[in-house]
Amino acid sequence: MQTLGRSDRVDLPGLELENIHAKIDTGAYTCSLHCSSNEVVNGILEFVLLDEEHPEFTGRKYFFKVYDQREIKNSFGEAEVRYVIKTKVKIFDHVIRAEFSLSNRGNLKFPVLLGRKILRKRFLIDVTKKDLSFSAKS
Repeated sequence: MQTLGRSDRVDLPGLELENIHAKIDTGAYTCSLHCSSNEVVNGILEFVLLDEEHPEFTGRKYFFKVYDQREIKNSFGEAEVRYVIKTKVKIFDHVIRAEFSLSNRGNLKFPVLLGRKILRKRFLIDVTKKDLSFSAKS
């Protein structure tokens, strides 16, 4: 089993994003992506990831025909209704299909949060380290 630190850089191949900063959060159950805007148009979820101030912002609009909407508790324990998509995340050599809720993480340091649902039985977490997967790429 490979070890992850408290944060890393991950790839989201289904969204054509590489080396995005991610917080490893064993306190969170699911994963989350920073989304500055989203709406459903003719049954298709349209959204833009990150925001203009973010260094990895592309302005690209993403379209998902298959999505869900559910109530998810935020870090303060308050329930929010969020859109949820399925896409792949690459950590080390693992490509994992995961669910990501879309939320405004603009005031937070990391645009991606990886929760314990995808970490369990795949990785050990050592909070004294960071960027272990990213460092292994070089």
